[in-house]
This record gives sequence, C-alpha cells and structure tokens, in this order.
Amino acid sequence: MIKSSYVFLHCSTRVVTALRAFAAGGPAAQPLYIEVKNRITRSLIAGEWQPGAAIPSESRLAQQFKVSVGTIRKAIDQLVAEKIVVRQQGRGTFVSIHTEDRQFYYFFHIVSRDGGKEPPTHELLSLQTVKADVQTAAQLGIRQGERLHRVHNVLKLAGNPVIFDELRVAAARFTDLNASSFGARDGTIYGLYQARYGINVVRISERLSAALPSARVARVLGVDRGTPLLVIKRVAYTYHDEPVELRTSWVNTRDHEYLSDLWKSEPR
Repeated sequence: MIKSSYVFLHCSTRVVTALRAFAAGGPAAQPLYIEVKNRITRSLIAGEWQPGAAIPSESRLAQQFKVSVGTIRKAIDQLVAEKIVVRQQGRGTFVSIHTEDRQFYYFFHIVSRDGGKEPPTHELLSLQTVKADVQTAAQLGIRQGERLHRVHNVLKLAGNPVIFDELRVAAARFTDLNASSFGARDGTIYGLYQARYGINVVRISERLSAALPSARVARVLGVDRGTPLLVIKRVAYTYHDEPVELRTSWVNTRDHEYLSDLWKSEPR
C-alpha cells in the first residue's frame, strides 16, 4: 500500500511539473540549448543578423541569454549541423548565404554517368500566376485558391536540356516575382529568395520516382513520350520547418544519374 501511494505521489508531482511548464508557455523538460537555438533562430527570422554577417561570439551570446558558454556552443552546433550558420576557423560564425558553390554542393544532385558534376545553365520557359489547388495549398501551408507563382524552367548540362523544373511558391511571400526578375537573377534561385525576399532555404526534402513525361516535358528535353524519366518532388523549407517552395523536376537519365553524398563536407 505504501509503495502504491509513493508511485501515485511521484506521478502527481510529474504531472504538476508538466502543467506548470505548460502554463509558462513552454514544453516540459525541453533542453535549455534547444530553447536558446530557437531564440537565435527567431533573431535570424527578424533580420537581426543578415545572410553572410557574423553572429556575436559565444561569450557575448551567453551573456545576452544568461546561460553558460557550453549551452550556447550546443545550440550553435545544432544550427551548424542544419546549415543555418557556418563556422569559419579563426574568424567566427556566420549566417549561411546561398552562393553558387553552396547550392551546387548541397542542393544539386545530378551527375554524369562517370560521376562528374558540372554547374547547370538555366532557361526560363514561363512564369504564371495561378490559384492553389487543395494539395498544393496544404503542402505550402496556405488556403486553397490563394495565388501562386508557377515557374517552368529548364536546366542544361554541357549545353543539353536535362532537367525540366516546375516551381510553385506563394505569391503573398514573393509579391513582385515576375519573369524579368526571375530570368535575370544574379545567382541561384535560393539566392534570389534570400537577397530579394529575405527568405532563407535551410533544408530540403525530396521524394524520387519514375514516370512518363507529358508532351511538353518530352518536347523540351528532346525525348520520346514513352521514355521513363526520373521525377524528383522537392519541398524547400525555411526556419522552423516552414515550407516555402514546391518543386517537381523531370530528369532525363540517359547520360546522368542522381547522387546524394550525405557525408561530403562543404567545399572550402
């Protein structure tokens, strides 16, 4: 009987602790470094530190957040692992910026049959504003019927069209996006999002399958409609796993393959 009462008392104490944490507006037993990481991320969203800028030192952040340097270091480690910030030996920690090299190494996975990798050239085919259907709206976290920018783009390798891309983004996020600004961008697509709209893509999720192309995709890529193509469905996320772009890519794999080298380090 005494043992049962102890168990009840112990469980009740845990419940009270959880309720107090909930009332305070935070999850129970969340590691402190996770809360610090979230606070740093909120500062990034607010634009306190711009892409390419150095964030304060670990000691200064420790003073600002009133935690230990070790807690700050663990929070920064998480942000580095997620490619939100990068450490530079002897210089400090900087907000990631979407350079050509970074996008090429982290987000472009198409290589030649011999493993060679080359930067693609791009050609804008069309940019239209349409209404979001049910599925697209759910994936982007917007309402059905909201305006979307739908972009058709072809990527060429060694001068040959290899990838047909369809991109969909919420018009409310990219208010003045048009064929001129997209087609004449200086750098990558994610670089455009970052520089012009303050939206940083920090991770992507991809699903791969195979399918027969539509007449338009087949014509652009110069293949027969009966030729199966690799289909890559990608969701690009900004901070706090908020989706900002849907992309479907049709890839002609006659001379190319998909390669994801997860353990490859960032180029220096």
